[in-house]
Amino acid sequence: MDINHFSEASTSLRTLRDCFRFAISRFNEAKLFFGHGSENAYDEAAYLILHTLHLPLEELEPFMDARLTQSEIYEVLNIIEKRVDQRLPAAYLTQQAWLGEHSFYVDERVIVPRSFIAELLRENLYPWVEDAEQVNSVLDLCTGSGCLAILAAESFPHAIIDAVDLSADALDVAQYNVTDYGLDERIELIESNLFEKLEDRKYDIIISNPPYVDAPSVAALPQEYKHEPELALGSGSDGLDATRIILQQAADHLTDDGILVVEIGHNRDVLEAAFPDLPFNWLDVSAGSEFVFLLHKHDLS
Repeated sequence: MDINHFSEASTSLRTLRDCFRFAISRFNEAKLFFGHGSENAYDEAAYLILHTLHLPLEELEPFMDARLTQSEIYEVLNIIEKRVDQRLPAAYLTQQAWLGEHSFYVDERVIVPRSFIAELLRENLYPWVEDAEQVNSVLDLCTGSGCLAILAAESFPHAIIDAVDLSADALDVAQYNVTDYGLDERIELIESNLFEKLEDRKYDIIISNPPYVDAPSVAALPQEYKHEPELALGSGSDGLDATRIILQQAADHLTDDGILVVEIGHNRDVLEAAFPDLPFNWLDVSAGSEFVFLLHKHDLS
């Protein structure tokens, strides 16, 4: 946003409705990409403005015609400017990301949480897990911000959780979230390249949302994604480098009746072609049944 544009807006806008309309116009004009929590300019503008003004995120209409102070207008314009000029994902601007009703701290050391596995954990992985209280151990591989490990701790109340990531920076963010949810006694954070440092540990459930973007797609990602750690996005030419290692080694770390749940983006066809003998169970999530697979230990053995 150039200085003249900012100056004009700061003297012309008066109400939250004015700022809301202005934000939507700027976002559409800039052709921003939405994929980190919001799906369109309307939702993104509502979230950023309500968050900036410390208003309830689910209540826009009651405040639409409220007049803003000059300092509030400057704060709103500032976050609109950063979203447009720097193309930062909204979650990095607010340092907050949501998975369902759960909020997590995030910054540019971690990928913005958006895993379909979160939907499955809300149902305790039923029917694949019949009794959530009988689960004793869970591994979250490639934990990032720690969000799935935290959701797993809530879904399986008697389980001890190991949360693994290659990035020490990511684990610092995960530690903040684990402590914020009061789960330090149940979640252990481990710096490891996948299973490398886990020795002979075994788990009833292994969940993973590993890097899975293929090389051509990484090169074509919108600018918003390029603020995320590249380590958390790309995984070789076909996007399956990390998943191959998981499939090769997971059986060594599963209990006899253990299950493996992995998210692989749009790679179902490539994965099935690479492992034609594996009986993948494709789980239903909000976007369809081609993004998350489940395997039992005996399938892998």
